[in-house]
Amino acid sequence: MTDDGSALTLPEELLLLALDTERGKPLCSRAYLRYGVAGAVLAELELQGRIREERGRVRVVDPLGPAHPLLASLLGTLGAPAKKNRFLSHTSPTVWIRQYGRNTEESHLEHLVARGLLRRETRRFLGVFPYQRHFPGDPDLTGAARWRFGQAEARNFPDRRSRALAGLAAAAGLAETLTAEGREGISVMRILCRSHWIASAVHTNVRQSQSSSSGGDGGGWSDGGSGGCGGGCGGGGD
Repeated sequence: MTDDGSALTLPEELLLLALDTERGKPLCSRAYLRYGVAGAVLAELELQGRIREERGRVRVVDPLGPAHPLLASLLGTLGAPAKKNRFLSHTSPTVWIRQYGRNTEESHLEHLVARGLLRRETRRFLGVFPYQRHFPGDPDLTGAARWRFGQAEARNFPDRRSRALAGLAAAAGLAETLTAEGREGISVMRILCRSHWIASAVHTNVRQSQSSSSGGDGGGWSDGGSGGCGGGCGGGGD
């Protein structure tokens, strides 16, 4: 791990980007962030050449486990490479993100805390009910993550990694919070959200969550509240 965060995976970087460093909770709904982090795992695996999109589904093309332990474990949940023309046995990204979102976000938080990149505080609501806050660790990589994101936005997200991260951020409802370019930057992020197959799957889950009014989530990061970030990459929040 280097101080500039160059060894961070996409889910780790998204968690740092989403952190309200003063309040110790996400800058968006935690439920939406969970979908975003799960999507970021798929995006990271795609960038590493482990998976690819095939007819709207996830196909494993390299089942050899990545060096990162969490990525290796989650790659295993996607199954072995399927036989030719058996695309229906491949995994739906929307279903996988919904199924593994909670576990994926929590395990990555634990990993960041264990590495000292986040500091966890456990507090009690009304002196009884425990909840957790997270704050920058040592080294503090949250500011560096925001700076990298801003630099990428200023260059119109020039590479695959930055485009994937921007689309995922928009899908989770972070575009308005993270942009330094105003409406133009938000528009670009939302276009990336709609055009990237994984970010689009994240946003599908966000919209379903909005429709069922289940966007809020207690415990973990917060004490039942969640910051509002707008409506993801499209639809009613635009």
